[in-house]
Amino acid sequence: MDIYEVMRTTGAVRRFTGDPLPDDVLHRILDRARFAPTGGNRQGVRVIVLRDPDTRAALAALSETGARRYLAQSANGEAPWNPLHPMQVSAEQLAATEVPADMTGPLLTAAVVLVVCVDLGVVAAMDQDLDRIGLIAGASVYPFVWNVLLAARNEGFGGVLTTMAVAEEPRVQHFLGIPADHAVAAVVPLGRPQHQVRRLTRRPVAEFVTSERFDGASFPPGAPVP
Repeated sequence: MDIYEVMRTTGAVRRFTGDPLPDDVLHRILDRARFAPTGGNRQGVRVIVLRDPDTRAALAALSETGARRYLAQSANGEAPWNPLHPMQVSAEQLAATEVPADMTGPLLTAAVVLVVCVDLGVVAAMDQDLDRIGLIAGASVYPFVWNVLLAARNEGFGGVLTTMAVAEEPRVQHFLGIPADHAVAAVVPLGRPQHQVRRLTRRPVAEFVTSERFDGASFPPGAPVP
């Protein structure tokens, strides 16, 4: 497929046909994805391939903690898991929030689930001394995850980058034997989509790109100010 077509049609896939994703195809996807850039080319990504139903069910159960808070905050009119605005949901509200099956269902219905980790001993976190949530270390792992999704799309498969399980990272690490110096960056279910996205919709460039300054003129020149 044309690279621009792949980029424009790689949407989040959460419903799968049940078709298998053979090992040779998955290897080809990962083999292409490994050329993603990493800080200092240190290549600290590790991937765990999960096919066992019991293992995936346990991971789905661990994902409910993050999903429960997400749903409770959304119902309360909050931005879920936002680092700038503390949660206002009470413990009682949180405990009473039920997690529907479709929130964790993709981990059970996908052909395969990838748990993507990154070695914190090799990343360069240039923002570690700033008074905000850290982001920069993700540059050494998320390009790889996106490459996986692009390669999967090119092979006729799809998936979605999920992070709900990270709310229970210590338990996930213990369950899957992940060392404490490795962060769980993403859980990615992959499979054959029930419905393939034809064209994604996003804000136009002029709404989020400016020239010279954050408050500069919209780009490209002459574009109407959003």
